[in-house]
Amino acid sequence: MERIRVCLEAAGIPVSDRQLEMLETYLNMVVERNKVMNLTAITDREEFIEKHLLDSAAPLFSSNQLQKLFLPYENETPVGSVRLIDVGTGAGFPGIPLKILCPSLSVTLLDSLQKRVGFLNEVIDTLELRDITAVHMRAEEGGQAAALRESFDIAVSRAVANLSMLAEYDLPFVRVGGTFLAYKSGEIEEELAKAGHAIRILGGAAEPPVYIELPGTEIRRAFVTIRKTKPTPKGYPRKAGTAKKNPL
Repeated sequence: MERIRVCLEAAGIPVSDRQLEMLETYLNMVVERNKVMNLTAITDREEFIEKHLLDSAAPLFSSNQLQKLFLPYENETPVGSVRLIDVGTGAGFPGIPLKILCPSLSVTLLDSLQKRVGFLNEVIDTLELRDITAVHMRAEEGGQAAALRESFDIAVSRAVANLSMLAEYDLPFVRVGGTFLAYKSGEIEEELAKAGHAIRILGGAAEPPVYIELPGTEIRRAFVTIRKTKPTPKGYPRKAGTAKKNPL
């Protein structure tokens, strides 16, 4: 647990003993369940801490402008809970670490595989998390569901997919005025430029990428912030598989 504390505090994230215990329990649950189902290729403890826990928490680092998306203040006063959806959450990254470290978040974890959703519900129960829900649904279905469409302040994705596809999956969930935050790696400017057409069609406007180095590592993470400026047209997201076969 000390390694987790050192990394988070180096990033300016205060963490309680209870939060550390929750992160430790979560790490152990993922590694143990990974023996019987495919949750992650990363099972080495140090690598897990860096590439899953610390990486998931990166937007909360005090040294970057992304933090205000999750902790909205006006005149140094909290202005209420932020509704977040983690699209294609898999084993719960980044949604569960974000929830543990920022308890005021209202979180929905969306995944297309029932077994993973079952595991996420076990994690939620074991950690006694509140105001967090795991939903079994494809992104294409969820983006058209009345209960989910354009109802979140933030959508996040760590999925390995091009930005045009991710925009079609995530932007339909975001309310006008909200944000889609994509976790990416490497230099992202060229990919962002290619996705510009899709982002505009889907009602978004991209901001310059934010690059963050994870404390104590040589890992450099790129974040793309896309503001929702107008409603997404009703035809998006398209049917399952269409965005992958025929990106905008």
